Amino acid sequence: MKAAYEFTPGKLPLLVSIPHAGTALTPEVEAGLNDAARPLPDTDWHIPRLYEFVQALGASVLVGNYSRMVIDLNRPADDKPLYATATTGLYPDTLFDGTPTFLPGKTPSAQQRKSALDNIWQPYHQQLQTELERLKAEHGYALLFDAHSIASRIPRLFEGKLPDLNLGTNGGRSCDALIEEHLVACMANQKPFSWVANGRFKGGYITRAYGNPAQGVHAVQLELAQCNYMDEQAPFGWRYDRAAQLQPLLEELIHTMLTGARQIA
Repeated sequence: MKAAYEFTPGKLPLLVSIPHAGTALTPEVEAGLNDAARPLPDTDWHIPRLYEFVQALGASVLVGNYSRMVIDLNRPADDKPLYATATTGLYPDTLFDGTPTFLPGKTPSAQQRKSALDNIWQPYHQQLQTELERLKAEHGYALLFDAHSIASRIPRLFEGKLPDLNLGTNGGRSCDALIEEHLVACMANQKPFSWVANGRFKGGYITRAYGNPAQGVHAVQLELAQCNYMDEQAPFGWRYDRAAQLQPLLEELIHTMLTGARQIA
């Protein structure tokens, strides 16, 4: 079985988590996917490549290897819904557009799903927690940047076109207010990309579970509209021209988060 994640430790007080870029499948999921789900359309395509600069900066990086079609690393283990509006669960039975994920009678069994929880979800979260504890012990605080992307138009999930940058801080509860203020100012001070803070995407389970500013752990989620760096139709190609415009802003956001944290440390 493929490892649950790839992890690279860094020297900064920052962990970049990328839970939805994986494409590995368990045999039962691969055998059961219908034609609409087989291209893995709900993947956060190319996110490790988009954020490859963070390793050069010295951040720790944690990347999930398995597709969210197997298990969603950004959902709670008890599968309680994170949003009152349409969403997908720990074991997605539908795609974002509402199409069934699996062929009739081919949904993985409860035992197979429990295996995914034990062997994929749990190891990822254990590594995430262990690294945040290490960073806090070494630096006095820890920063968590949860990196995501999604198709810019999904009528079932949101009306119209999604803003280019969607910052989530669980309504201000997952990080210090000064860090959020700095990040909002950074987005507001540029013109090419639209943005929103705590709009449709306020942060998933990872942001909500690990962000605890009172304990010195500050977490944010950034959901990117995929049209800004890739083709949104299969085969979901990387767009050099668009990514080259977006990456400097992402790097500025990372620096801004680090600077804000130093001011409150």
